[in-house]
Order: sequence, then C-alpha cells, then structure tokens
Amino acid sequence: MNSLIKSPFLLKNNSIFDHWRTHKLHNAPNYLECDPNNLFIDIESACNPSTTEIKKIFESCEKNSYCLYRIKDQSTDTKKNIHTLAKYIGLSRLDGNICADTDKLTSITQSSHIGQHEYIPYSNKRLSWHTDGYYNPPNEQINSMLLHCASPAKEGGMSLLMDHEIAYLLLREENPSYIEGLMQVDAMTIPANILDGKVIREAQTGPVFSINDHGQLHMRYSARKRNIEWKQSASIIEAVEFLEKLFESESPHIIKYTLKASEGLICRNILHRRTAFVDFDENEKNRLLYRGRYFDSILTL
Repeated sequence: MNSLIKSPFLLKNNSIFDHWRTHKLHNAPNYLECDPNNLFIDIESACNPSTTEIKKIFESCEKNSYCLYRIKDQSTDTKKNIHTLAKYIGLSRLDGNICADTDKLTSITQSSHIGQHEYIPYSNKRLSWHTDGYYNPPNEQINSMLLHCASPAKEGGMSLLMDHEIAYLLLREENPSYIEGLMQVDAMTIPANILDGKVIREAQTGPVFSINDHGQLHMRYSARKRNIEWKQSASIIEAVEFLEKLFESESPHIIKYTLKASEGLICRNILHRRTAFVDFDENEKNRLLYRGRYFDSILTL
C-alpha cells in the first residue's frame, strides 16, 4: 500500500514525480549518441549466471525498465536454460497463450500452422508498437517479458524499444490530462477474438496506464489501427496522437537494434516493435526468437 501512496505515477504526487523525473532522465541513455553494443550485459552461462551478472540485470531494469544480454557460452543457449536464467530474476509464472509452445515459451518464427498464420508475429511483416498481452484480462496482466534470439533473419527484423516509463513521463510533461485520460478504466477496448465463429478471447476493456501491486507502472497499448477501440474523449484521442508522433520521431529515447544469435531482452514489458524481415532460403535457418510473457514483476534486489 505504501508503494502506491508514494508512487510518482499518481498525478497528485507532483513533488515525488519531479524527483523521480530528474533521476529517470539522468539515467536514460541517449540512443542517438551511443553504440547499442555497449548496452549489453555479458552472461557467461545461461544455466548458471553469476551473482554479479544477475545484479547487473536488476540494476538495468530498475534504471531503464529493461536489459539487453548476450550469452557468451552458446552451449548453454537452450530453451531449458533460458527458463533457468528467467528464474534467477524471479520470472517463472508464464502466460501460456494460444500460440505458446508446450513449455509456455513462444517460438516467434514464420509459420503456416493453423491458428498462427493469421497473426502478424508469425509472419515476416512489420509489427507496430505495442506492449505484450494488451488484450489480457486484469488478472492475467503481463508485467515482464523475455525475448531471446536463437537465429536472426537474413535481412531486417530490427527491434525498436522504448521504456514505457519514459513514454509516461513525456505524456505527463506535455499535458497531465493525457495521463488522467489514459488511466481511465475504459480508455481502451480490444474487441473479442472470434475465429470460425468461436470466441477465442472475450473483449477486454481497461486503462492504458495503471500501477501494479508493487507500485510499478504498467502499460497496455497497441498502435494498431484495426481492432482497437479508444474511448472518444479529447484527452485520450490527443494522447494517442501524441504517442503516434513520438514513435515516428527520431527520439533519443528509442533504441534500434537487431538481435543476434544468443542475444536477448529482459524487460518490464516495455514498448516495442519489429521491422519486416527476409529469411534465408533454407527453412532451418529461419529467424527464430523465443518469447516469454510473465505474470511476475521484475523487482529490485
């Protein structure tokens, strides 16, 4: 309860927000000026990360809501050991969505499987800005996400990432009413997912920004034009337009990087998108990433 009372994400807490804002911007990298390769945390072994390596992951997630990692010993670069690495960070409660593998990690690759080929993540098309699980019900909120590259595409497949806390900060600086609107419980509705006349998922209505049980900011968002219903209020429509312009700008807060084999992302479900890509002619070389969606939060040490 105290974490909520003292949260910088409550509009009434202006002095707390000002203090948090100063530290947040001080720690935020300028991605237009830095080499993304210098942002990586090297992990010797995914199955047995050191205390120092785990500490660096927590510190990066605390400062910027994410960390990029690189596994040096590629013999430990397996799905089983990716699960192990996640558990060292406190991530074990996976969202077994309808396209997930049996171990609840999802293989993101081009697919013609029934139930997958209709969805853009399993194609080579671009993915628009979003956070994961924005269509989930409140009791299945995705607080953390892992994305591990097993093999990159021949061309393209770049990831664009943005700390959702920075997006909140910029919106609030522009106009606090934007935050007020996006925190309304009926700000955004995702219509029901109906396949062959069967309801796969019920419609979901909720806020864009909320504060989870640990006092952390949560964001559910999609920049898709179809299948998104925004509440028709001036503050919400203007806020959505502000975000769209932000994502199209050359913002120093947007990192652009194409993950290589044995590299990955661990984050507090930050904003992200993917560019289109071209695969190799040989199917066994196709782009393959493993995605884990977690109900757990990445907490501080």
